[in-house]
Amino acid sequence: MNNDSGESISVWMASAEISARRPLAENTRADVCVVGAGIAGLTTAYLLARAGRSVVVIDDGPIGGGETGRTTAHLTNALDDRYYELIRLHGEDGARIAAESHTAAIAEMERIVRDEKIDCRFERLNGYLFASEGRPEDELRRELEAAHAVGLEDIRLVDRAPIASFNTGPALCFPHQAQFHPLKYLGGLAAAIERAGGRIYTGTRADRVSGGKRTGVETVDHFMIDAGSVVVATNSPFNDLLVIHTKQAAYRTYVIGLQVAPGTVPRDLFWDTGDPYHYIRIQTSDNGPYDILIVGGEDHKTGQEDDPAARFDRLEKWSRQRFPTAGEVEFRWSGQVMEPVDGLAFIGRNPVDDDNIYIITGDSGNGMTHGTIGGMIITDLIMGREHPWATLYDPGRITLGAAGDFLREGANTMMQYADWLKGSQVDDYAEIKGGSGAVVWDGATRVAVYRDEQGKAHGCSAVCTHLGCVVDWNDLEKSWDCPCHGSRFDPHGRVINGPANVDLEPVELEKK
Repeated sequence: MNNDSGESISVWMASAEISARRPLAENTRADVCVVGAGIAGLTTAYLLARAGRSVVVIDDGPIGGGETGRTTAHLTNALDDRYYELIRLHGEDGARIAAESHTAAIAEMERIVRDEKIDCRFERLNGYLFASEGRPEDELRRELEAAHAVGLEDIRLVDRAPIASFNTGPALCFPHQAQFHPLKYLGGLAAAIERAGGRIYTGTRADRVSGGKRTGVETVDHFMIDAGSVVVATNSPFNDLLVIHTKQAAYRTYVIGLQVAPGTVPRDLFWDTGDPYHYIRIQTSDNGPYDILIVGGEDHKTGQEDDPAARFDRLEKWSRQRFPTAGEVEFRWSGQVMEPVDGLAFIGRNPVDDDNIYIITGDSGNGMTHGTIGGMIITDLIMGREHPWATLYDPGRITLGAAGDFLREGANTMMQYADWLKGSQVDDYAEIKGGSGAVVWDGATRVAVYRDEQGKAHGCSAVCTHLGCVVDWNDLEKSWDCPCHGSRFDPHGRVINGPANVDLEPVELEKK
């Protein structure tokens, strides 16, 4: 299912209104300005508003219009990077805090749903991790031992996950996990923030964040929000030029939603151990008397592949082999995941910045819980309280055990600058199909050319405004994606994802 522009729409976007508020139209003041109206930003704003702080939230798009609207909303303490790996990287105490914090984040969301009476279909259920084909089953036993060591003693090894249509083989059962409808949850959070006196402005793009004597945020429309503290919760922080972006990488992940008869797939969470792995859950449909089987996977680095049709085909094939009674594919979408080199989010004071500028980034495939953890930690920091998880998630941390991944990711980024040496992807603009794009040389300029559905060609600079990589066309999302640090721009060059915060420069095309 796609919208008119061709951009993919998640099951959440199709079944819940993405809420908008009026844009900021004057200078204002607040104790805290939060940039970003996704899970991390609204959780932070909610907790601060409940603690008595005056809060302003701004976002370039609508509430939940970014990556929160593209999650599959697994609420889990079964972390992507495995507890045995987190023990290696952060020690047993660090991995114990990771387990404790993600468990607490699920409980915090459950408390908010209950206290604010948010109708978002929150439900507790089990999660199951099983070995993918060709992967050793002893990986499960290794993870079981590590999970028990960090305090998750209720995890157990079972003979198989409870899926009737195929035998998963041995699986780890993670009890007391959860799921919900993320956009309905955000809608409830936004209403609760406003009841507590917080203000939310959408259609309001931050241009500059400043700390020190005059802390605040200036918008592209030249309005100023004076604030005692600023929290940047924009998936990838636009206020950091380099430091954080050397420690995390952007990946695209793909999801399909297939119709299934109610009750044919249990309402649990499932993951396999592949690389990239598959993740599965069930959502009740708002469009008919059936459930939606949500299956995701097929990840790759942003801007470094352009074969979404093939990836969706592989996902569908994988799904139908294991769920043969599944019906029509109703949804196809993709999302962006920020992968930190050491498996845990970056939450706290922004490195090499003033002490009252904070960031939340590095979701690592667990964005709902990492975002909630972010709100919990940063609320305490702004309130002047120590937080027991703050050191583990500190954005300035250096994890020596992750040095190999750090070097590999850095080398991969440097290789992308070789795109400057490539020729034009087409010889003539007429070769570009309607609704598609290509990077060409136009004179001495590297140009991103988009041809709209009416056949008109539009040009903008192909040079990412963050650190100068050449962007690549994403035919699924109809966007220009940067292969270095994951910045994304719409077909006409307008920023839709950081870390870039400046649009691609328009280019008047030479006639061909």
